Amino acid sequence: MSRQFWKPSNMLYPVPAVIVTCADEEGRPNAMTAAWAGTVCSDPVMVSVSIRKERFSHDIIERTGEFCLNLTTRKLARAADFVGVRSGRDLDKFALPDAPALTSLPKKIREELRLTPSPSAKIKAPGIAESPVILECRVREILRLGSHDMFVAEVLSTDVDDRFLDENGRLDLAAADLLAYSHGEYYALGELLGTFGFSVRKKKP
Repeated sequence: MSRQFWKPSNMLYPVPAVIVTCADEEGRPNAMTAAWAGTVCSDPVMVSVSIRKERFSHDIIERTGEFCLNLTTRKLARAADFVGVRSGRDLDKFALPDAPALTSLPKKIREELRLTPSPSAKIKAPGIAESPVILECRVREILRLGSHDMFVAEVLSTDVDDRFLDENGRLDLAAADLLAYSHGEYYALGELLGTFGFSVRKKKP
């Protein structure tokens, strides 16, 4: 086998495609999509998201110190892409699908862009009601890295949609049809290949 050696890249795929929500000091919400988000600590529970300095949400989050990470699904794919390529400076993302700028789009497509604000338990920034899991986050540290700043935040609440709980109260994320992002493309998660520790687990007699 042979290999090619390319220039440095961020080709660490797949990653979750999350919608980051925030709200300014007047309570006006915004949403943007981020692929560079991840877990950084389990105790205390902490996550991170890296955002370009020029993004509209960047300054809001820096000023307020709050945001939500909303997991996305197959049904949220179009909305996740849309709020990632359109700026909140020009469009109220929570006014969709009836924004005047979108009236030329077919009604079905506009309906797929609908995002409903979901009140948070611990912070002022709203989540997205259509998301199966919302992480309410408070910024603990901002790392100035270059093109992006990394917001390292503590998770204050995990908001779970009742529709994805089984009869025992267990969260069934497989039923949510979660979305992943890989090198410019969106994928729905597919076949289950194993569970944590399956490679060393002894088979039952």
